[in-house]
Amino acid sequence: MIKIGVTVSVFLICACAVVGRAQRRVEAGAFLDYLSVSQTNTRNVGLGGRIGIRVHRHVVAEGELAYDYGVNFHEVYTGIANGSVTAIENTSIGVTEGLFGPKIEPGRGFLRPFVTLKGGFVDFRLSPSLIPYSGVVSTVFGIRDSNLNGAIYPAGGISPSLGPVGLRLEFGDVIYFNEGAHNNLRITFGPILRF
Repeated sequence: MIKIGVTVSVFLICACAVVGRAQRRVEAGAFLDYLSVSQTNTRNVGLGGRIGIRVHRHVVAEGELAYDYGVNFHEVYTGIANGSVTAIENTSIGVTEGLFGPKIEPGRGFLRPFVTLKGGFVDFRLSPSLIPYSGVVSTVFGIRDSNLNGAIYPAGGISPSLGPVGLRLEFGDVIYFNEGAHNNLRITFGPILRF
């Protein structure tokens, strides 16, 4: 009977150690996403989620996906022949961002500063164009012509936490490539859970 009790005790201690270690290995969270799109001069707000796996004591491999809801802006159409304004149309734009890369978090404890560099895509969804004429061109022709764009995302922030629960505030620059590089301020904020 004593051997069974010792075996059960050793098993429970090992299980608790594994669970305690696992709490430091995986991070998951939801966030509010703010993205200022430079080409359309819009400020999009949406929701997102992220998950990360600790691959080193100070490095987390992290992926995230966010959708920013449609925002209206005035799309200007100019004539190809003379460059004059032909029409102004109210257009809606929604943005999906998918990013993956390392997050470096040198500290532990209550206040955890971090930096990250991710790569991925930015997908723009614009309402259909009301101008079917071939003699005009949109001021956002690039994202109308190619709405799925490669992106890189350097960012940094801070993540105060109490045990496995924390909050994360992040500031970065989503740089997407569409007829050149376009810099776009991005801010995310939300809870994070380490398990």
